[in-house]
Amino acid sequence: MSTLPNSRAFMAQAMHSDNPPRETFHNFFECWLCEQNSYLEELVSAAENHNTNQQHDHAILVPLIHRIVRYYEQYYQFKSNWERRDAISMFTPTWRSKLEDAFLWIGGWRPTLAIHLLYSKSGIQFESKIGDLIRGLTTEDLGELTPNQIKRIDQLQRKTIDEERVLSEKLAKQQESVADR
Repeated sequence: MSTLPNSRAFMAQAMHSDNPPRETFHNFFECWLCEQNSYLEELVSAAENHNTNQQHDHAILVPLIHRIVRYYEQYYQFKSNWERRDAISMFTPTWRSKLEDAFLWIGGWRPTLAIHLLYSKSGIQFESKIGDLIRGLTTEDLGELTPNQIKRIDQLQRKTIDEERVLSEKLAKQQESVADR
């Protein structure tokens, strides 16, 4: 079994890598899960070996818990940084199986749904902060999307709708051919 680098070192290297972003984040996530299992084993061991001496337990458990909380904070910070680099990959994680993807599609999840959510959230934030925006204050949220950003989102939505239509037509043809048999 190969030894994976720790997730912090892996992510630092991955942010400057030329590897495909989906693959790189997936590798980071696998490394992170291995470390998470290690921390879980430490917690279980500490719980099983807990002492009646509360000061001794406190000296062992508190630093361990703080280390694990920092570990999760780092994960979400790395994920946030990665989303800035490749947001779409966060909506299509590589650890999901093709079967899970198929169930999501059958259940109605389409990539354009993410864009609809973006538009909805942007509109809500814009409406709630319109007074601040008129006064020239920045809100640093989706309500401040620039016209260029909205145009690019619109282009992405059009492209995504076209690709969804092609895929839906292929799936419909397959379904018809199966039904004819």
